[in-house]
Amino acid sequence: MGSDSETEKSAHKEKKKAIALAPIAKPLAGKKLCKRTYKLIRRAAEHKCLKRGVKEVVKSIRRGHKGICVIAGNISPIDVITHVPILCEESEIPYVYVPSKEDLASAGATKRPTCCVLVLNKPAKGELSQEDQEKLKSESEQVSSEIRELTSSMF
Repeated sequence: MGSDSETEKSAHKEKKKAIALAPIAKPLAGKKLCKRTYKLIRRAAEHKCLKRGVKEVVKSIRRGHKGICVIAGNISPIDVITHVPILCEESEIPYVYVPSKEDLASAGATKRPTCCVLVLNKPAKGELSQEDQEKLKSESEQVSSEIRELTSSMF
């Protein structure tokens, strides 16, 4: 009996998340891609290869840094992030939307909800060991190819 109400609650929570999504949140990552993306963000945060927040992400993109841009889909007001996908397309940076800004923040090792993050290919300062760099690069390429597949199926 208790399990029925739990599944109803989780279904209601999922529906609430879906309602809160912005209409421009496309391409939206599926469950599998979300998991891989969050894992990549966690690894990038450990190695200081992550830019958090709209201001920092835009600054990095304009400076010519390359990587993967992950944007939260439940931002309100949406005007805050509407220019980020355009910048990404101009700089040929793959971008994807994820459903929750709270999940994005927890993956990026912050407590504050985050609008968007940029996973850099190499750290802004300092150096990584060869092994760490290879792991990060392979994960990044895998997620990037999945994002490109998702984007190409959209058009």
